[in-house]
Amino acid sequence: MSDFRQELLAVFTAELREHVAAIRAILEDAQAGRVPTLREALRRAHTLKGAARAVDLAELEEAAHRLEALFAAAEASQGPLTGAAIADAQTLLDLLERRVAGGTAPDAPPGDAAPATAHPTPAQTQAAEYLRVAAGQVEALTEAVHLLGAELARQEVVAGRLRELQAEARALGQEWETLRRVLAVGEQPVGRLAEFGQALQRLERHLGGLARTQRAQDWRTAQAAAQIRDGAARLSMVPAQDVLGALGRMARDLAREEGRDITIRIEGLELEADRRVLQALKDPVLHMLRNAISHGVEPAAERTARGKPARAELTLRLAAQGSRLVLTVQDDGRGPDLQRIEEVAVARGLLPARRADEPPLPEDQLLALIFEPGFSTAARVDRLAGRGMGLSVVAEVARRLGGSAVLRPRMPWGAEAEIAVPFSAARQTLLLVEAGGQVLALPHAGVERLLRLPAGALDRVEGHSVLRLAVEGGQAVVPVVALSALLGQGGPGLPVENGHVQLVLLRRGARRCAVAVDGLRAVRSLAVSELDLPGMDAGLVAGGALPEDDMPVLVLSPDGLVERWLREEGRLAGGTVGLTPLEPAPQRTILVVDDSITTRTLERSILEAQGYRVLLSVDGLEALNVLRSGQAVVDLVIADVEMPRMDGFGLLQAMKTDPRLAPIPVILMTSRADPADVRRGLELGAGAYVTKQKFDQRELLATIGQLL
Repeated sequence: MSDFRQELLAVFTAELREHVAAIRAILEDAQAGRVPTLREALRRAHTLKGAARAVDLAELEEAAHRLEALFAAAEASQGPLTGAAIADAQTLLDLLERRVAGGTAPDAPPGDAAPATAHPTPAQTQAAEYLRVAAGQVEALTEAVHLLGAELARQEVVAGRLRELQAEARALGQEWETLRRVLAVGEQPVGRLAEFGQALQRLERHLGGLARTQRAQDWRTAQAAAQIRDGAARLSMVPAQDVLGALGRMARDLAREEGRDITIRIEGLELEADRRVLQALKDPVLHMLRNAISHGVEPAAERTARGKPARAELTLRLAAQGSRLVLTVQDDGRGPDLQRIEEVAVARGLLPARRADEPPLPEDQLLALIFEPGFSTAARVDRLAGRGMGLSVVAEVARRLGGSAVLRPRMPWGAEAEIAVPFSAARQTLLLVEAGGQVLALPHAGVERLLRLPAGALDRVEGHSVLRLAVEGGQAVVPVVALSALLGQGGPGLPVENGHVQLVLLRRGARRCAVAVDGLRAVRSLAVSELDLPGMDAGLVAGGALPEDDMPVLVLSPDGLVERWLREEGRLAGGTVGLTPLEPAPQRTILVVDDSITTRTLERSILEAQGYRVLLSVDGLEALNVLRSGQAVVDLVIADVEMPRMDGFGLLQAMKTDPRLAPIPVILMTSRADPADVRRGLELGAGAYVTKQKFDQRELLATIGQLL
């Protein structure tokens, strides 16, 4: 294949991905009950057909033509997109993506990095230039830059010694001046002594000039190296779409094969990260999606019986949090079965059998067990689940990348699995600390806070040191333990200096733990490599790094340290110690539903002034989607009666027939004071009925107070 043909196909691939993503968003609008922009979908399908014809891809042209015909028929009918039409469109989009992924319009061949401008904008596609660079060359360049950085750090050591020499020469000059005065009294050859003194002064000036030149050169070289390092790092950074873009299609294929009716959303694929990180995450994320489809999502009949929408929702979301890439897989399925998890853990010897009067382990500790190798709650072994391999792979890859993996339930139903890892596999920002007579490193992304407190500020719980800390609007009791003790290298006593303790606050999911260190040294951006240390707990060590003094340091895993504390202090950890928050400050959430932006704004300002958290929806259908999504726990709903798509009565009826939503109190508001409407609202289960003509802010707040 000619270079021109490859470049043309690369441009087509980028254009296809752009159009497919936009059409999927339009289909999601249709599934959510929002009015889809069918004209835009039709335009994009037509454009995609022409682009496929231009690169002589007949099969893709035919698929785009069928997609165009589907949207044209829907637009001509002037009705909503049917479920069957949406499913057909998704199948055609999957076909387009599958053919691209399979090599019809290839990305870079194996072993090569992606084009530097893999996603040109439409205005750039004609003039874009592509540079194909072998992945091995990029990695070699990156390694060379890291070595250059290390050499520059060593030069700083040399520069420091040069400054010491300068200081010594200055001190020698001062000493000589004193000696000269003494010798002058003894009538020694003052002339020659004066010449010697002048020579010393010249030496001092030369050393000073050399030191200044060295510092300036170091700074310029460091700036140049930083530019090279950043440029080399960018060569390895690619949009997540390039590596993870096919996961949505794979998940839809799995759902179809399992007979599950699922809306699958992929968000945040425009984020860029190190290709090696994304490649390492591809299999773990696929395991997470399989787990959600196999364990989480129920058949449609079971969902309907539980008062859920027959169609399930599964979302893969990528987001940036500081220096970390966070991937979450959310579903609205059954949610974690804590009782089943405990039963399996007991059967496998991971937990002792619990007495009838003994409380179960905290939720976070039970959920952490599913990441153990071989752990599975599946009742049968099939193609998707049952072998206990999936989530242990997730945890292992996350640890190897210097990140973390957690599972937590969602409200009102479902589960959320999360992986958080650094954006780059090459370098990490590390906090260097001293503990037990050695220098250790902690990934900066895993450190929540640094504290220096009087030793007397710590409390005791069951003989253990704890810290009471204000977090997230509440107060948590955080365990305090010496880092050296966690590593098995010292006693339980905390290192105290001048009556103070220095603490590093770590967090793992809902747990916090404060490790006491001998000292805080510095924050450095260093290359982290894997280590295989016999006898060392693999969960505690995330790798090794080489600072500028050539003394290698262990990079510890914050998650592993918290997990070590949980294992060693099981009885103490079984309570609320370390969980956050212990006493959360209650803040009630109210959903305001009204098609008038003026009314929504007024009610929001009144409620927020009273300390309520306020969510807004423009009609009953959107409100119902918010309530069923579980993205927020809603304590009360204030709804207008007259609204498009679904009015207040329809919303109230849908809520009262849904076991999950029925307990939520509803206040209906309307401009009509018809007694029949009031009676209908109260019969449907409204907690109160307020007319806008007699709207009184104090009455509304009083009514809310009574219902809550």
